[in-house]
Amino acid sequence: MSLARRALPEDAVELLRLRQVMIDSLRSTGGGGPTEWHAESLPTLRERLAEPDGDFVAFVVDHPDRPGALAALVAGTLEYRIGKAGNPHGRVGYVFSVATDPDARRRGYARACMEELVAWFRERGVGHVLLTASQEAEPLYASLGFTRDPDPSMRLLL
Repeated sequence: MSLARRALPEDAVELLRLRQVMIDSLRSTGGGGPTEWHAESLPTLRERLAEPDGDFVAFVVDHPDRPGALAALVAGTLEYRIGKAGNPHGRVGYVFSVATDPDARRRGYARACMEELVAWFRERGVGHVLLTASQEAEPLYASLGFTRDPDPSMRLLL
C-alpha cells in the first residue's frame, strides 16, 4: 500500500501551505513570500479537488508527526493537445507543485506521491508527462524515467 493518497477538499489549506514551501524554495532570497493569494485561491482549489473525474489531481502524504498536516504534495493536470506521432490522442500530463515539508524530507514521500500521479496519468491514456525540475529534484525524476528535454518555452504574463 502506498503512503500517498489522493487529496481531498479538506486538504486545501495544507496544499496551499506546501505550495508556498515550494515557491519559497525557488526564490533566491529564501522563503517568507507573500501569502495573501491563499484566501482567494482556496475556494477554487477546494472545487477542483472535489471533482472526481476532473483534469486536476493532487496526491499527498499525511505528516507522521503533526496530525492534520501534510508532509508532501504532488499536483498534476491532464491537458489535450493535437495528437502527434508517439501521442496520437494528444493527452499530456503536467506535474507541478512538488513539495515536501522541510522537516519530512528524505523519507520517500515525494516519490510515493509521484508514483501515484504517474499511475493516474497512465490510467487516463496520457502519451507523455512534462515537468520542470530543479537540480535538487532531478535525481528523483530521473529514477522514475523522466529525461531532460531541450526546452524552448517562453512565457507571457497576462
